[in-house]
Amino acid sequence: MKEKYAAATRELQRRLGARVDVSDQGRFAASFDSSKVSFLPAAVIRPRAEADIGVVLALANRHRVPVTVRGRGTTLMGSAAPVRGGWVVDMLALNKIAIDADAGLATAQAGATTQAIQEAAAKLGWFFPLDPSSKAYCTIGGNIACNAGGMHGGKYGVTRDFVVALRGFLPTGEFVEWGTATKKFSAGFNLRDLWIGSEGMLGIVTGAVLKLLPQPAARWTLLTSFADEVTALRSAKALFRQRVLPAICEFLDRESVVCAERAMQTTIFPGQAGRPVILLEFAGGAAEIADVKATVLAWAQAHSLGFREARSREEAEQLWAVRRKCSGAMFELGDSKLNEDIVVPMRSYEKFARFLAGLKRRAKLAIPTFGHLADGNLHVNIMYHRADAAEAKRAEDAVQELMETVVALGGAISGEHGIGLAKTPFLRLQHSPAQVKAMQAVKRALDPRGICNPGKMFEPVRIWKFPKLQVAFPWDHK
Repeated sequence: MKEKYAAATRELQRRLGARVDVSDQGRFAASFDSSKVSFLPAAVIRPRAEADIGVVLALANRHRVPVTVRGRGTTLMGSAAPVRGGWVVDMLALNKIAIDADAGLATAQAGATTQAIQEAAAKLGWFFPLDPSSKAYCTIGGNIACNAGGMHGGKYGVTRDFVVALRGFLPTGEFVEWGTATKKFSAGFNLRDLWIGSEGMLGIVTGAVLKLLPQPAARWTLLTSFADEVTALRSAKALFRQRVLPAICEFLDRESVVCAERAMQTTIFPGQAGRPVILLEFAGGAAEIADVKATVLAWAQAHSLGFREARSREEAEQLWAVRRKCSGAMFELGDSKLNEDIVVPMRSYEKFARFLAGLKRRAKLAIPTFGHLADGNLHVNIMYHRADAAEAKRAEDAVQELMETVVALGGAISGEHGIGLAKTPFLRLQHSPAQVKAMQAVKRALDPRGICNPGKMFEPVRIWKFPKLQVAFPWDHK
């Protein structure tokens, strides 16, 4: 693959010099993301200025070189893995952030981390709510590419809800700006939103203008336990019916809680080991939080087996430990997982809980599940032992049944991870042939030579059958 693009790479080196890395070490490091499936590129480009990307794409388009963009590589879907080789553009050096404290806007380059944007905003009294679990590492460019969400999604929204404007380059190398640094813009087609969630297939985002919110004055955290999953999900709906909107509403099923309790060597609620829990956090003005407390405590008294209220941020952090521990602790149930983020309509919560219980029995596998109840985005973790062929087959069958059921319930096969490689077998469950053709037509119109992140989304790949690298990332749950 490296030799196939040798002439184009030499031309690129003449244009960009040391910004082009063709070393074995550099190419290998850019060959995989958190899916840990490796495809070796011919070169890695580390732009020092946004204009460098225009040079890269113009040459790539001329020579038909595949181009894959990466930030930190936190995606689990294989979205940043260069499946067709070619060139990888590493965005990490493009990480400038500027806050407009009067307008409540942040301007950030694509390589800036989500946490860095939050911290810069917080210094001036502003709040950037986007909250993916890897926020200390993931970049805003990657968040935009897959329309990332996180625990705050139910109240505040996902990446798309905070992007005011985008800038970057078309696959031809031409510079474009979608929108301006104003909170209203109605001048032509909304190609800004078309780029959000397009996984780098329609061009390369180099920077964004982001909406900020005022910092919440107060927060309050409550942990509740329930008899079973159906009861927990039914109770969450009862809370939402009271027009109570938590900043965070995290659900952990029994298997998730058992794993967390073993990892923590403690029982969350004395005498209630292994009960499903809902962890709530409310954010807003002090008077707003005081008002909501009475309603929520009455709800907890009526619906839960037990509840624990945090009376300080330190106590809140102790309650959050169960959520942070559960994912990594799941590997006691198997050495591999199919980590599927799906979305279930609220009307179908109980039905989905019953389906999941049956799926566990049929698959004879542990399937710990947790996620965000305020927006229905659940993380279903199908655990199995990779070397056990029978278990691997049952896991593959289980994920197919899961996706078919989610779509039948009116849900989504992905809420925040995107499609990448890992969810390509299920895209056509979600979308009709006409819908897929429309998306492919957009791809051809903006990228006629098919150079931007090729091999993703539309071509079914069973990524779980590929050999996985034995590497560890700092954001890994294990």
